[in-house]
Parts: sequence; structure tokens; C-alpha cells
Amino acid sequence: MDIKRVKDYVYWLYYQYLLITCSYVLEPWERSMFHTITVTVVAMVVYTAYVFVPIHVRLALEFFSQIFGGQPESRV
Repeated sequence: MDIKRVKDYVYWLYYQYLLITCSYVLEPWERSMFHTITVTVVAMVVYTAYVFVPIHVRLALEFFSQIFGGQPESRV
């Protein structure tokens, strides 16, 4: 791939993002605040999923393995 096509594709994706969020009608300072809040929320969701989802999946697997006849772990 040449750099120009990649650059055009990134610009197209950014334009689609502006259209979907309707942030193209905002003033520049409003747009920067909107982008800051959006990036912050997405980062918090990704971090929370990274930290807490594996714990809940492990607990769910332990729960269902006990229900469906798995051997209980010995508690010392």
C-alpha cells in the first residue's frame, strides 16, 4: 500500500467519525472537549474490561463447573 492511500483512508475514517457523532458542527474548542471526553470514556471502558472481565469469566466458569458435576476444589 502506498502512503497516500493510507492517508486518504485515515482521513475518510475521521470524516465518518465526525459525521456519525455530528461533531463537525461544533466550534473548534467544543470539538476538542468532545474528543477529550470521548477518548477518556473509551479508555476507561477498555481498562475496566481488561481488568474485570477475566475475573468474572473465571468465577462464572467455576460456578458452572460446580453446577454441572465438576469436582469441587479441596479447601485447606
